[in-house]
Amino acid sequence: MLPVTADDHPHAGGPVAVLANPTAGRGRHRGLLSRLLDGLAVAGRPVEVLSAASPAQAEAVCRAAVSDGAGALVAIGGDGTVHRALQAAAGTDVPFGAVPAGTGNDFAVDTGFPADPLAAVAVIADALRAGRSSLVDLARMTGADGGERWYGAVLAAGFDAIVNERANRMRWPRGPRRYDLAILVELARLRPRRYTLRLDGVPHELDAVLVAVGNCPSYGGGMRICPDADPTDGLLDVVVGGRIDRRTLIRIKPRIYHGTHVEHPLVRTYRARTVELSAEGITTYADGERSLDLPVTVSAVPGALRLLR
Repeated sequence: MLPVTADDHPHAGGPVAVLANPTAGRGRHRGLLSRLLDGLAVAGRPVEVLSAASPAQAEAVCRAAVSDGAGALVAIGGDGTVHRALQAAAGTDVPFGAVPAGTGNDFAVDTGFPADPLAAVAVIADALRAGRSSLVDLARMTGADGGERWYGAVLAAGFDAIVNERANRMRWPRGPRRYDLAILVELARLRPRRYTLRLDGVPHELDAVLVAVGNCPSYGGGMRICPDADPTDGLLDVVVGGRIDRRTLIRIKPRIYHGTHVEHPLVRTYRARTVELSAEGITTYADGERSLDLPVTVSAVPGALRLLR
């Protein structure tokens, strides 16, 4: 990660805007919030907690804070909270801190923040005091209608995205059992789909059940779907699981936690600066959040984010 000094940031003395999700990780860190805010205040900056009642509002208040001259933006929560805040911080001079306090904390951990929330706050506060930040890459995706989204970790555009979409449509059961049931339903319906990939302009036609485009290695709370992805190399890693049947997918799935699934003969890996991806009937999920329908174009944007590390 390329270090950046405070002199490069015109709002270095501004307040620290904090987007906190008290329900992240099923609320297990709710009682820590006041201590986390106190830890940030040690840096000697005003700390302003942003209030939002929905994901759309979370993005809006983060954008407003950046526009109003925030000296830093900090997300306390999981990958979903980070994803919302990234939409405001990406491509700006405002440094960003991620405090892992959710069920999935893949971006925070993969970019070097401690897994313990209090330890992560201490790192962020020290960087604020020292005026220190480090540049990392982000991925920018563009839909067919020209709409844009940023993401930090992984874009899912295959079986996992389909399962998420199924779970989001279900009203019963509640909690994690809904996701488990969605997996069973979609496993029963599993079939390869025809994808068109253009990697830096080179076309690839293939049938696949699993497609992921990673800026970082992990998604889903530690599943190393793109194990060799590096958020400082200016490239995207693409992992494709081909014509895999149900039994093979069930066997391969546990290997994703160790990243060894890429050794399977039906799994292919690619690397590119720009990935054009199309298939029928797929809604993508970026950082675990519902995102754009295919087709999309994903570009690696080097140094798009300043991390408070």
